[in-house]
This record gives sequence, C-alpha cells and structure tokens, in this order.
Amino acid sequence: MPTGISPDWTECENVNTTNTGRTTDRRVDIAGAIMNTADQYLKAIYLVQEETNDAAATGRIADTLDVSPASANEMIGKLEERGLAEHEKYKGVTLTDEGIRRARDALQTYCILERFLANVLDVSEYRAEAKQLEAVIDDTVAERLDTIIDRRPECPDCFDAEADACSCLKAAFEEPAD
Repeated sequence: MPTGISPDWTECENVNTTNTGRTTDRRVDIAGAIMNTADQYLKAIYLVQEETNDAAATGRIADTLDVSPASANEMIGKLEERGLAEHEKYKGVTLTDEGIRRARDALQTYCILERFLANVLDVSEYRAEAKQLEAVIDDTVAERLDTIIDRRPECPDCFDAEADACSCLKAAFEEPAD
C-alpha cells in the first residue's frame, strides 16, 4: 500500500456503472461499506436548493450527508471541477444544468429503491438500506426495479424533502393504526 494511505480506506475510484457512460465516485472501506458518492452529494445539494429556493450552504450539505464540512468542501470542489456545480464562497453551492440532471437521476434511483424495499420487500429499515444501496445500484438494476414498483410519471418530483421520503412510499405516509 502506498505511503500516506490509511489501510482502512481504498482510494476513491471512478466507476463506469452502466453502458450509458454514467460514472460515479465511491469510497469503500475494508468492511465493504459504501461512503457518499458524487451523486449523493448532487442529490443533497438539489434537495437543499429546492427546499430553500437558494444556493445550498456547505454546512447544510455536510449535515444532510452526515459528513464533516471539510469532506463536503472537498467533494463540492470535485463537482465544480467536473462542471456539475458552482460554489461561491460564503454564498453556497448551485448545480449546473448537468448537475441538476444527474441529481434528478440519483433522486429517482433513490425513490425506486425506497419504494421497492418498503412496499415490495417490506423491509423495516428501508431508508438505511436504500442509502447503502444507492451508491452501487446501476441504471439497469434501477430500471428493472422500476418495472416492479410501477413508478409514477411525476418521479422524482414525488420526493418530499421535508419528510425525506418519496411521497409515493406507502410506509412513510401511512397513519398509525389505533
């Protein structure tokens, strides 16, 4: 292992996940847990922008993803280098048109995962599972899961940022039984 690299983490790798050419960055620890990907950052920035109708504050992004502000700043810099985001110091981050497209794709995949896990498989910890899986699900798998859940045309606009869930998700909006 090269000097200066912790044995607990692999290098960040750029992976072509499908034949569409869509790539994603991911970090994998030696136990196999997937860390936040570029698409997860795009999704978080997009949701904060939609909620506030303004640029997304770096601290809010870090809180949303449960990472340090330094980690958020590092990834935001990478997103900016790729032309997916624009960061203005003390004002926040906004997504470019391509960043918005990628964020909406990531959000749609997340909604598909949530709905499949909760509504089809009846997984009680569907959110935690969806967050783990979203970094490794490629477009082909998402499309196949989509046929099972019968995604609505409004997706990903069906995502309710306040509830942190797809509004088409039965489990998130069901009233508890008396």
